[in-house]
Amino acid sequence: MADIAENLPEIVREMVGRMIESTPQAVALGLRLVSVNVARGSIEAPWREDLVGDPDTGVIAGGVVTTLLDHTCGLAMSTAAGTEPFSTATLDLRIDYMRPAAPRTGVVCEAHCYKITRSIGFVRAEAWDVDRTDLVATAQAAFILNRPNQ
Repeated sequence: MADIAENLPEIVREMVGRMIESTPQAVALGLRLVSVNVARGSIEAPWREDLVGDPDTGVIAGGVVTTLLDHTCGLAMSTAAGTEPFSTATLDLRIDYMRPAAPRTGVVCEAHCYKITRSIGFVRAEAWDVDRTDLVATAQAAFILNRPNQ
């Protein structure tokens, strides 16, 4: 069961649910919400055989980790943006891969939107597998924030 902060407005709670349950790529990868709070979010990509990049190693594919980082960053940015309707898109996503994930393990990502302006959100994220202190990857991202009334 995901840890969804009670202080989030209902519209944000609904948006969080749609991001995980309705986004085709998130559904296809089986992404699971771990926790969400204002300007923060955490999502897990569970290990599945069909998500393995190299069958000889059993390591989850780098593209799955990339999607996880991008999606989690978007989640954190979206929960920081307030309650007015908006659309968003990734403007920039820099990922530093430290190492491959451990064989036959999923990856968890946590992101924090540390700055949001009228039109851009800035986010940092970390991804790990079995040990949070031994990161698989980090990300730095910027997202466009397009509000209809701007």
